[in-house]
Amino acid sequence: MKIGLYFGTFNPIHVGHLTIANHLAEYSALDKIWFVVTPHSPFKKKSSLLDNRQRFEMVYRATEDYEKLEPSDIEFDLPQPNYTINTLTYLQEKHPNHEFSLIMGEDNLKNFHKWKNHELILEHYNIYVYPRISGGKIETQFENHDKIHKVNAPIMELSSTFIRKSIKERKNVRPMLPEHVWEYLDEMNFYR
Repeated sequence: MKIGLYFGTFNPIHVGHLTIANHLAEYSALDKIWFVVTPHSPFKKKSSLLDNRQRFEMVYRATEDYEKLEPSDIEFDLPQPNYTINTLTYLQEKHPNHEFSLIMGEDNLKNFHKWKNHELILEHYNIYVYPRISGGKIETQFENHDKIHKVNAPIMELSSTFIRKSIKERKNVRPMLPEHVWEYLDEMNFYR
C-alpha cells in the first residue's frame, strides 16, 4: 500500500489540510494519507502548541469520516526533537509492506536542502509537493528530480496561526474547521 505522510503540528487541523490530503488521496498514486501529528518541530516554538493528545484528538475527529485519511501518533514515542528521516526509518521497519512518501508544501521544498539527511530521504522516498504562495526559490537540484512530484492541488492559503489568532479575537472561524473539530475547540475553550 502506498502511504502519503502529511506531517504537521495541526494546531489546529483545518479544512485546508483536509482538502489537500483528500486531493492527494483521490488524484495521485497514493492509497492513503496519514496525518502524522508532530509533537515538536525543530523549527517551531513549543509554547503555542496544544497538548499532543489534544491535537491528535482533533485530527482523529477531522478524519474519522474519510476512508483514505488517518491520524497517526507515531512520533509521540520517538525521541524529541525528532527528524523526518528517523520517523521514515522507524515506519519502514514497522510496516515493511508499505511504500511511504512525504507530502509537503512548496514552501517546505524551498528549505528542504536544510533538512537533516535530505539526500537520504530523496534516495529512498517520493515527495509529493502541493502548491503554496511563498517567496524564495526552489534549489536547482530539486527542480526536475524524479522523486519529487508536483501536484496540481488547490492552493489553500489558510493557516493554523491565522485561525488561532482569529479565535483569540473572538472571530467566527467555524467555516474554516471541520465540524467535529470546531465542536471540540469550542467545548474545550482552546486558543481563547
